[in-house]
Order: sequence, then structure tokens, then C-alpha cells
Amino acid sequence: MRNTNIRIEANRKRTTSTTTIMLFRSLAIAFALSLTSSAQASEDGLIRMKLKKRSSHEMVADHLKRENDALKLAMANGHAPEVMDMAKKALRGSKEGTFEEQVEVAQELVEGKSENIIIKDYSNAQYYGEIMIGSPPQKFTVIFDTGSSNLWVPKINCKNCGYWFVHGGKSKYNQAKSSTFKKDGSDFHIQYGSGDVKGYMSIDQVTLADDIVIKDQKFAEVQNAGGLGVGYVMGKFDGILGLGFEGLALGGASTVFKNAIDQKVVAQPVFAFDLGDNKDGELTMGGYDDSKFKGEIEWVPLAEPKYWLIDIGDIKVGSFSSGTTNGIVDSGTSLITGPSVEIRKIAQSVGASANMMGQYTIDCAKVPTLPDMEFTINGKPYAVPGKELVIQASGTCLFALMGMDIPSGPKWILGDVFMRQYYTIFDYGKKQVGFATPI
Repeated sequence: MRNTNIRIEANRKRTTSTTTIMLFRSLAIAFALSLTSSAQASEDGLIRMKLKKRSSHEMVADHLKRENDALKLAMANGHAPEVMDMAKKALRGSKEGTFEEQVEVAQELVEGKSENIIIKDYSNAQYYGEIMIGSPPQKFTVIFDTGSSNLWVPKINCKNCGYWFVHGGKSKYNQAKSSTFKKDGSDFHIQYGSGDVKGYMSIDQVTLADDIVIKDQKFAEVQNAGGLGVGYVMGKFDGILGLGFEGLALGGASTVFKNAIDQKVVAQPVFAFDLGDNKDGELTMGGYDDSKFKGEIEWVPLAEPKYWLIDIGDIKVGSFSSGTTNGIVDSGTSLITGPSVEIRKIAQSVGASANMMGQYTIDCAKVPTLPDMEFTINGKPYAVPGKELVIQASGTCLFALMGMDIPSGPKWILGDVFMRQYYTIFDYGKKQVGFATPI
């Protein structure tokens, strides 16, 4: 178990930030990373890729801009076509409906009337890394996401897939330039909360950390990413690399990690995250790094090996108690999310206020007295300190909990806010998650 052969590092420098048709995905608050990458083999045989994360100041500034834009548009003339178009983008993507309906939904959200929160906005995802597809390799920045299972990247001539003047544009896959490309052609279609993402499946080799090659990987070439809204255009990532199970994968694709196991590219069917806190973090594939934690690993069996879903005995914040529930451990979500009614109760109890974007802010003066959030998992308490439930910059404090209702799906999502508190191990072979105290 201790043998590892791939390690991906994330440099967290002064930091604090699909739903498929079948189910869910999440909403996060911390915005994109800017990427710097170098890979090298170390003396212990591990391969590291360094990443750089955006600062809290940038994340909060981005949040405030989106909120202000939405508020301004809500006061504008909703019958002007150009205003309607801008409003849809500001209020998350290209969801169908009139301007008035968009504003009404936002107002209901603030007033506590609406229980339907848009599920996924990958522009808010937090941790990124580089992979390569094809031969010679074409480089992409992806989100390593335990809450989904497909690999997808934009193809050349993709619509709504970024512009050269925004972060230099998106990297786009060109099958004609890859000698290892194989045609599949089956449809790929994901329904996000804000709209559709469409494309088709292809087959090619995928390279991790410069020289770890996975052959014949089925992945999606996205032709239209309009369903992700303007957030994807502005985000500093190209695509998604899902680290979930095959049960969530579309198009009959095996996941990248499952193929890595089958092709004996990794030593063990295990990967682990050390997200750290104001220090370097890392994603390790093929095992876990026991130099990153102290004490024993507490193993928790999965409630359903379709996602990384675990049973939760209780969630407590001050006087709030959820009772028995469940949740997924999700690296593709930066916040902690739960049923909107329950999140609203928690927010009200600590004095947090909702805004048009469905997110909460809190008076920064209250941060030192915020209660801890405690999860009872497998009979043991796992706490997130109250001060860690806030993303703070420039006098603004964002509450790191968000309401999200997932019909017939997991009730809670334990995103990066939770995972930063624990070295988190995903044991694909034994269908369990391990938690340990990070060093």
C-alpha cells in the first residue's frame, strides 16, 4: 500500500476556493488557479507536478464582481435582448428562461423560498493539474474530480470554449495531430444546471506527469461547452479528469484511474490528497505517502461504490444537528454543501446572509467566535474549525457552506474545505476512504 509511483503537487500560496443527467455535481467558491508546471523524478521514484493557486483576494474579488453584476442587471431593463443575455451569464450560465424568471429565481433564493439550487459550476473548482493526450502529447489543464468519472477536454473549433484574450484561451484537442488517435464517435452529453455540454467520444493515450502513459483511454471531445456558462470561458482550466467509479461514467468509458490499474501503471489501486493549508499540497496516485500524516488511518467503508459516498451519523454546528445522513468526499468541490433548508438554518444561526448568487457572506468580526462544524463518521468526530468555514480577503468574508439539493442523490458534499483538514485516501480496490491527521 505504501508504494507510490505518481505524485501531483499543488502549491497553495496564501490561499483560501457534473451534475450528469443521472445525478449531481457541486458548486464551489474558490476560483481558478493559474498554472505553472514542472515535473521530475525524485530519489524516491515519485513524479511531482507543481501547481499555483489563486489567492483569496482574487477569489473574493471575483465573487464580488459577479454579485455586483447580477445586482446591476436585476435593476436594468429586462426586455432588452442584450441585457437578458448578460443576465443569464451573470446568474450562472445559459439556463433557459426569461430575464424576469432568472431574477425571480435569484430573489426567491435570497428570501429562502427556492429549494432548487443550480448544481454545478466548474469555474469555481479549486485544484488543477496538467495531463497530456495523444502522440505527440497535447497538454491540458484539468480538474481532478472525485465527484465525476469521465475525462473530457474541448476539441478544436469547440463552441463556447474560451477566447484567446482570456487567459490565452483554452487548449483544444486536435485528433489529426495524434498518431495514436482512434475513432469512437459515440455521443457525449452532460446536463449541467445551467445547460448542456455536448461532444463525442474518442480514444487516445493519456500521459500523467510527463511519462506515465495510459493507453487506449476513452474520453470526450467537447464540441460545445455553452452549458458551463461564462464561468468556463473565464476559468483557468480546459477540462475534467473524473476520479469516481465507472457507474457514473457516460458513454461506457472506463475511468483514467481504472485503466491505470488494469495496465499496471500504478502500484496499488489507491490515490490520496494532501490539500494542506498555506503549504504545498499533493495528489498521489498508486498509493499514499505516510510522511504526510501522523497517527493511524481511520478507514470508512463506502455506502455505495458508485461515488465516494459515506454514511454520516450526524453533522453539528452550534445548536444545529442534522441527524443521520450521507455525503460524498469530493475534490471537485471547494465548499461544503448540504440541503438548502439545513444550510439556511446554519447560516442564520451564525449570522450569515445570502446573496443573489446563492452564496453567503458573514461579518468578519464574527469569524473568531464561529462554532466548529463536526461530522460524526463511522462513530468518530471529524471537526472543521469555525475559522476554516470562511474565505476572507479585503474585508469580505465568504461563508464556505452552500445550499444544494440533489434529488435522489447524496445529501452533503464534503469538499476541499473539509478535505484540507485531513489527509484523505481513496482506496479504489477495497471501496473505502481513509482519513488521517495531516502533518
